[in-house]
Amino acid sequence: MEQLNVLGLAIPALPLLAFLVITAFTQKQKMLSAVLSITCMFAAFSISVYLLILQLNLGHGASHEFSFPWLYLGDVKMSLGILINPLTTVMLIVVTTVSMLVQVYSIGYMKGDYAFSRFFSYISLFSFSMLGIVLANNLIQMYIFWELVGLCSYLLIGFWWFKPEAAEASKKAFVVTRFGDFGFLIGILILSYITGTFNFAEIQVQITAGVLSPGMLTLIALLLFSGAVGKSAQFPLHVWLPDAMEGPTPVSALIHAATMVAAGVFMVARLFGIFSASPHAMLVIAYLGGFTAIFAATIALTQNDIKRVLAFSTLSQLGYMMLALGIGGYTSGMFHLTTHAFFKALLFLGAGSVIHAVHTNDIQLMGGLHKKMPITSITFLIASLSIAGIFPLSGFWSKDEILVNIMESGHMGLYYVAAATAFLTAFYMFRLYLMTFTGKPRDAHAYDHAHESPLTMTIPLMILAVLSIVTGLAGIPGKEQSVYNFLFFGAHPHETHFNMGVALSSSAIAVSGILLALLMYSFGVIKPEAVKKVSGPLYKLSYNKYYIDEIYMFFIKNGFFVIASAVKWFDRHVVDGAVNLVAFLCRWSGSKLRLTINGGVQSYALIIFGGLVLIAAVFAVWNPDALKLLGGR
Repeated sequence: MEQLNVLGLAIPALPLLAFLVITAFTQKQKMLSAVLSITCMFAAFSISVYLLILQLNLGHGASHEFSFPWLYLGDVKMSLGILINPLTTVMLIVVTTVSMLVQVYSIGYMKGDYAFSRFFSYISLFSFSMLGIVLANNLIQMYIFWELVGLCSYLLIGFWWFKPEAAEASKKAFVVTRFGDFGFLIGILILSYITGTFNFAEIQVQITAGVLSPGMLTLIALLLFSGAVGKSAQFPLHVWLPDAMEGPTPVSALIHAATMVAAGVFMVARLFGIFSASPHAMLVIAYLGGFTAIFAATIALTQNDIKRVLAFSTLSQLGYMMLALGIGGYTSGMFHLTTHAFFKALLFLGAGSVIHAVHTNDIQLMGGLHKKMPITSITFLIASLSIAGIFPLSGFWSKDEILVNIMESGHMGLYYVAAATAFLTAFYMFRLYLMTFTGKPRDAHAYDHAHESPLTMTIPLMILAVLSIVTGLAGIPGKEQSVYNFLFFGAHPHETHFNMGVALSSSAIAVSGILLALLMYSFGVIKPEAVKKVSGPLYKLSYNKYYIDEIYMFFIKNGFFVIASAVKWFDRHVVDGAVNLVAFLCRWSGSKLRLTINGGVQSYALIIFGGLVLIAAVFAVWNPDALKLLGGR
C-alpha cells in the first residue's frame, strides 16, 4: 500500500517537476526543456500503465485511498489525498498518453517559436492540473485543480498574446467558465455543510443513508453540474470553446481530447453517486447533452476553418457523453470519452500538420493534399472513420453502446436525436476530409509549398491512428475482459450484449452521411452551392453559429452599460453628493460662525449665555428627572 501511495503521488509530481525546472532553469535551452517535459510525462505514463495492470488484476471492487489532514474549518476537516480505482486508472492512461504524444508532436510544430520552452512549461503544468483532478479523493482538492486547469487554459489559449484574437479568446474562456465554476463552488459548499465532509466516499455513504432530501439533492446536483457545463462547454456556456482555436494547435488537441473539456465529463462520472440519486438532475444532464450534441453538429456542417469544424465536433461529442451519463450509461459515456480522446487528438494534430504545411486554416483553399501528405491524410481518414462510427474502429463500439443504452432507457426522443447527430457527424467529417485531402488543389501556391510533416509530428499521428483502431476492442460486449466488466458504477456490471439491430441501423446512418458527403464534395452529383442557395437563412444561421455570440454580446454589452450608468449616477449623485453636502455645510457654518468673532465683549457674553441655555435645554430633554430634582431644591 505504501508503494501505491508513492506511485500515485509521483504521477502528478513528475509534470509539476518539469514545469518548475523549465521555468526556473532551462528557458533558454529549448531542446532540453522539451526532452525534460516529455521524459517526465513518459515516466508518469509508465506508472499509469503499471497501476492499470494492478487494477485489472485486483478487479472492479478494489480501490485504494490515501489522505492526510490539511486544514480544519470548525468541525470540517479538509484533507489532501489520492483515490485509485478503475475510473482513475482509465483516465490516467488517457491523460498521460495524449499529453505525451502532444508534447512529442510539439517539438516539430513549435520549432522556431520564440517561447518554445515556455510552451513546454505550460503544457507540463496543464497536465499536472488534470492529473490532480483525476487523482483527487475529495471535492475541495478537485476544485483547486479544477481552477488550475482553467488558469492553464487561459495561459495556453493566449500563448500568442500579441495576437488580439488569441488574447480575447483566452479572456473569453476564463470568464465564461467562471459562471459554471461559481455554481460548482456553491454546490460543493452546500454539500459539505450538510454532510460535514468533502471526501467522495464519505459523501456517498451519507447519500445512501438518505441524509439529503430529494429536493436538496437535486439542487446540489444541478449546481455541481453547472461546473461541468462550463468546463465541458455545454450549451449555453459553449461559446468559449470554438474561440479557443486561437491557441497553438497542440493546445487545441490537449484541451479537446484529454484535459479541460474532459474534466467536466469526468467530474460527473466521479460524482455519479450524487447525480444518479436525483432522477430530475439526470434528466437535465441527458436532455442538455442531447441538445448540445445536435446543436453543435448543425453548426459544424457549414464551417470552413479546419480547427473550428473540429471544435464544434468536440462540442457535439461531449454532448453525446453527457447524454450517455444522463440516461445512466456510466460505462458507455466514459468509454466514449476514452475513444474520443484518441481520435480527436489525432484529428487536431492532423489538422495542425495540414496548417503547418499550407499556412492556412481555410479548407476552401485546400484540396488534393493526399498526394503531398500521405501519412497525415491516411491517419486523418482513420480518425474520421472512427468518429463517424464505422465498424470495426473504436468509435463504432463506444457510440453504439450509447445508442443501445438510450434505447433501453426508453427515451426514444433522445435516441432519434443521437441518431441524427451520428448522421451529421459522418457527413461533416467527410466534408472536411474530402475538401482537404481529395480533389483538385484550390490554391496552387499553398499546394506547391505543401509537404509532409517531420517525423516528430507524424509518429504521434501513427500511434494515435493505431489507438483509434484497437481501443474499441476493449468495449466489445459480452467479453469477460471488456471495459464493461471493469469500469462500472455500483456493485454489479450492467449486462451488455451485442445489439445487431442498433449496430446495423447506426452503421447505415454513418454510411449514409459519408455517401452524402461523397455525392456533394467528390462526385459533384449534388452541388454545395445549390444546397446553400436552397437552404438560405438556415445556412446563414448555421454558419453564424445561430448568432449566439452576438446575442450574448448585445445583452451583456447593453446590460452592463445600463448597470454601469446606474452605478455612475449613484456614485456621482449619492456618494459624491453626500461628501459634497458635508463639505458645503462645513463651509457654510464656518462662514456664519466667523461673523461672531468681531472683538465685542457684549457679543461674546451673549454667545456664552446662548450656549449655556442650549446645553441646559438639551440636558433637560435627555434627563427630565434631573431637572425635576433641581426644581425640588
